Amino acid sequence: MRAWELQGVGGSEELKLVDRPEPQPSFGQILVRVRAASLNFRDLIVMQGAYGRVSLPLVPLSDGAGEIAAIGEGVTQWKLGDGVAGTFFPHWLTGPSSAEKIKISLGGGSTNGMLAEYVLLDEEAAVRIPPHQTFEEAATMPCAALTAWNALIEQGNLKAGETVVIIGTGGVSLFGLQIAKWYGAKIIVLSSSDKKIDLAIALGADAGINYSQHPQWERKVVELTGGLGADHILEVGGAGTLAQSLRAARVGGHIAMIGILGGTASELRVTDILMNSLRINGIYVGSREMFERLNRAAIQHRLKPIIDQVFPLLEARAAYDYLKTQKHFGKIIISLA
Repeated sequence: MRAWELQGVGGSEELKLVDRPEPQPSFGQILVRVRAASLNFRDLIVMQGAYGRVSLPLVPLSDGAGEIAAIGEGVTQWKLGDGVAGTFFPHWLTGPSSAEKIKISLGGGSTNGMLAEYVLLDEEAAVRIPPHQTFEEAATMPCAALTAWNALIEQGNLKAGETVVIIGTGGVSLFGLQIAKWYGAKIIVLSSSDKKIDLAIALGADAGINYSQHPQWERKVVELTGGLGADHILEVGGAGTLAQSLRAARVGGHIAMIGILGGTASELRVTDILMNSLRINGIYVGSREMFERLNRAAIQHRLKPIIDQVFPLLEARAAYDYLKTQKHFGKIIISLA
């Protein structure tokens, strides 16, 4: 079978297309014929060697979907041909996070990911894909969609009429927009591109702020919320935007810490958190149980993930390079069909 391996750390030139033996399922395992995989910002960090210790060579990408091609002994919940997506954390099945549950993640550390034609998964490390989604669409869900769901619904307890600030227009941000819309939230999108803001408003955002034109964008958020501030902020910028997010949140507001696009180290005014009773949650994807709840909601609302571009398998390096430009609006897919 064909697979891409990360054989060093640095740029996309470290990715090599190789032939590997087709794996065979052992007890309790399923063999998935992967039809599509999707990229996340985390995959760039892994490639650059900034995700912690990585055992090389490594098959990258946490996110992929396909159909079951073979079943090992003892498997009870799947049959041949079922459409499935892998879970980001194979051992985080239910309940709160723990060091043991998040020790292993697909496509990072020492565990191979989904950028191969065939992938072995434990039967509990997969979920059934929504029947109305294509494999390309289902491949976007395991990391970005679940992160947004966990942030707004599982941790945020989002309610109708609340205001959600969404930073950027990448995968997590656009899923956050779509999910927030289901629950009747008011949505403010931040971007440096007027074109992307217009696209986000067409998807249901209520307002947009171009942070290149308004560097102190937190003041615009407060203005747009009648002086109160936002109820929820999907914070994907990290060190580059967190201080402004603290000032953009209402008293008692919720900030979901998700990304590190703007760096990892920041000096903050602790009084912004203390005196405004802010709640800050670190969001690291989610459990299989959360994923299943997300998929039930996705079926009910007929969720169609926003896909920017689909690259063929042989152009995986180009997909990585395109992700690095940050020009995309939505998800970037690699097709293995």
